[in-house]
Amino acid sequence: MEKRPKALILGAGIMGLCTAWALLRQGFAVHLLDQVPPPNPAGASVDHHRLIRHAYGAQRGYMRMVDDAYAAWDRLWADLGEVLHIPTGVLALDDSAGAWVRDTRAALRADGRPHEDLTGAEIEARFPYLSGAGIRDAFFCPAGGVLLAERIVAALARHVVAEGATIEVARATALDPARAAVTVEGGATRSADVLVVAAGPWIPRLLPEVARRVTPSRQVVVRLEAPADVWARAPMLLDLAAEGGFYLVPPVAGTPLKIGDHSFSRQGHPDDDRTPDSREVERILSLARKRIPGIEGFARLGSATCFYDVEPDERFVIEPLSPRSWVMSGFSGHGFKFGAVLGERLAQAIAQPETAASLPAWAAGDEVIPA
Repeated sequence: MEKRPKALILGAGIMGLCTAWALLRQGFAVHLLDQVPPPNPAGASVDHHRLIRHAYGAQRGYMRMVDDAYAAWDRLWADLGEVLHIPTGVLALDDSAGAWVRDTRAALRADGRPHEDLTGAEIEARFPYLSGAGIRDAFFCPAGGVLLAERIVAALARHVVAEGATIEVARATALDPARAAVTVEGGATRSADVLVVAAGPWIPRLLPEVARRVTPSRQVVVRLEAPADVWARAPMLLDLAAEGGFYLVPPVAGTPLKIGDHSFSRQGHPDDDRTPDSREVERILSLARKRIPGIEGFARLGSATCFYDVEPDERFVIEPLSPRSWVMSGFSGHGFKFGAVLGERLAQAIAQPETAASLPAWAAGDEVIPA
């Protein structure tokens, strides 16, 4: 029997697991390393929700990549035997006459993607739990929804193991991209024919060349109990305000309502104490109060801190480190939606090296398609 090529993947979050899934389909033997068994509660991709949407400002490459992402998720749902996506649509608001809503509308219109412009009064009539005060620009896009992130990561981990992958709990201390090798605590080394480094905000600690481009970023989210009869049917909300915007994820599939900050802190380290500061929580709630008049009546279910790995222009970094190694980094808060398709494209580049040259630019949002 012909020996299967072996892939070693550092990181069993959404990127590492999707790449494992895709490499297994390409005929590789796969071994994953992570600090704790997935889903790692400290991982950048482990939370109740992540969002998927075509609304992307002027980043038309990523807007169009969402079509590929949906197709890849469909292939993954077929393998998992369940669909872990809830359609909600997207409501985007701006009270500062900024460029994002305007650029997004232009991109959607140029591609013929359905969307509906709304005034503040129309928003209050259609979504009576929101205030339309001060809105200067807004649209609703019916495409888009919530990916049930933690459940996806858990299901993927079970699936890849059932398909023959192995997951080892170990903390990496050093990498050797030329040898496709990882040294773990205690001094042991793991190696393979190809190495994929998908360790999220821990990557800058391990790869100085990535640390010059990608920064860990501490982000706080607040979880609330909202009236389910109203809010479970709400769209995802992107509220862009002059003093700082927020996003809101409705309480779908038994999850809480979640509010987070659009801006990046670009501070902290993922191994730091993650207890949210009361001032951080209050700042996020203050952003939401003017848009959600009833928010003071919502029970607070808690808050949490996660860490993203942020590239200055929010462009994904999927690049070779050596002829035998690749890095996946810089996914900010918006990489999860592309996990399945990015895993597939990287697996294709590894299995068919002649397709690899255009992958970094495509992953960075340039409108090129790997051959």
